[in-house]
Amino acid sequence: MTSNLTPLFRHHAALAWICLAITMKADAASDRILFDFQATTNYPAWQIVNDDVMGGVSTSRFQVLTNGALFSGVVSVENNGGFASVRSQPVRADLTGCDSFWLRVRGDGRRYKFSVRTEAGLDTPLYQLVFTTKRGAWEEHRLPFKDFVPTFRGRILTGMPALDPAKVTSVGFLISDKQEGPFQLEVAWIKAAPPPGD
Repeated sequence: MTSNLTPLFRHHAALAWICLAITMKADAASDRILFDFQATTNYPAWQIVNDDVMGGVSTSRFQVLTNGALFSGVVSVENNGGFASVRSQPVRADLTGCDSFWLRVRGDGRRYKFSVRTEAGLDTPLYQLVFTTKRGAWEEHRLPFKDFVPTFRGRILTGMPALDPAKVTSVGFLISDKQEGPFQLEVAWIKAAPPPGD
């Protein structure tokens, strides 16, 4: 009896592994993780860019901690300032097939912008999309690629192509619009996802 059950058991086990492999492959194809700050702290340092580049005095920092990343600081409107930002090192991500970014964040009730570059360097267009946080609450925000607005040094650019997911080189966060005072944004992960149902 045992000899008859063993091949059947092996058959079911093999089927289970095949199903698991297919599921894992489907999951990997559906969501593309760019940064999972809850899984690892081993990320290159992100680059801070505040209004001090134009004479302002706002300050910020970006820390990758054991349970996520923290973007924090103080926005000041002195000397015509009023913004703080951070951006990742080059990610060189081809997000073809995806139509949106997903963020899991916990904020302070302020408005932030998720920023995306498709070219290297600071003096290049910056695609931005605003999202508003709830103080102290973890939230997931879906940011469709089609809604991103091309800008340069705070000015909206006209005649620019839409955000191309195949050319993403860097992502980041920005707090602006002269939202004066201390701010804090925790980030669990950043990923890209295909259209719902795919």
